[in-house]
Amino acid sequence: MRIFDPHIHMTSRTTDDYESMYAAGVRALVEPAFWLGQPRSNVGSFLDYFDGLIGWERHRAAQFGIRHHATIALNPKEANDPRCTPVLDELERYLVKDGVVAVGEIGYDSMTPAEDVAFGRQLELAVRHALPVLVHTPHRDKLAGTARTLDVVRESGITPRMVLVDHLNETNAEMVKEAGAWLGFSIYPDTKMDEARMVEILRHYGTERVLVNSAADWGRSDPLKTAATGHAMLAGGFTPQDVERVLWENPVEFYGQSGRLILDPIPGFEVEDPRGEEFEGNSILRGARA
Repeated sequence: MRIFDPHIHMTSRTTDDYESMYAAGVRALVEPAFWLGQPRSNVGSFLDYFDGLIGWERHRAAQFGIRHHATIALNPKEANDPRCTPVLDELERYLVKDGVVAVGEIGYDSMTPAEDVAFGRQLELAVRHALPVLVHTPHRDKLAGTARTLDVVRESGITPRMVLVDHLNETNAEMVKEAGAWLGFSIYPDTKMDEARMVEILRHYGTERVLVNSAADWGRSDPLKTAATGHAMLAGGFTPQDVERVLWENPVEFYGQSGRLILDPIPGFEVEDPRGEEFEGNSILRGARA
């Protein structure tokens, strides 16, 4: 099983996690910029964090055979803090960096006017730099928040296929699919979505434009939930090709729109396709840069 985790916060994880992920089939991932669990008190804290995402964490992942990419943004929760919002003026220089494959996480937390401003400005940056967008749906009032999110996305003029709306569930998936955006689901031990529910969602909506992630971070979460979902799909009657589509091809297709994915094998690590044969990583880039 070959896995691309399209949303995981490895800065919060250990090297043991990297080893376990590689053993489970994870060969690539995207780490979105997010809230660290306590308030940042100045813009410099963001810049150090961004530098770590595109530098050290990328290097750390490579030591375990995993290609690391990042998304950069001011997250919705901190968009309400005037100490943090000046970082919006600093984002552009990071959005041109190698390994930065989207603007994100952006969107809503409490649906405040300040979040409206940050969301709109960052959608403008995505359009200007021709980058995909990773959108966070709020934990509270999720249905209303998703509807408002899709309205803002439409008003921005960004192409819907450049937008991934994440942390979905049974209540809001339909509206995202109808909007033409990508559907993201986070598989968690206790909250958000679990493997069994995910299998049923895939039965209903199919495998097109659906991404499954672990969203593992500093809270109770599991970086192997992508693999667990793949096994649940197989047990539920899906084919290995279906699993490959959801866990590898779809994230490659979505983030490949950036032209910045690097998926060729890391020297010293053997990479295999689902049939157990060695492959050239560049052959599955679909136009992404090697």
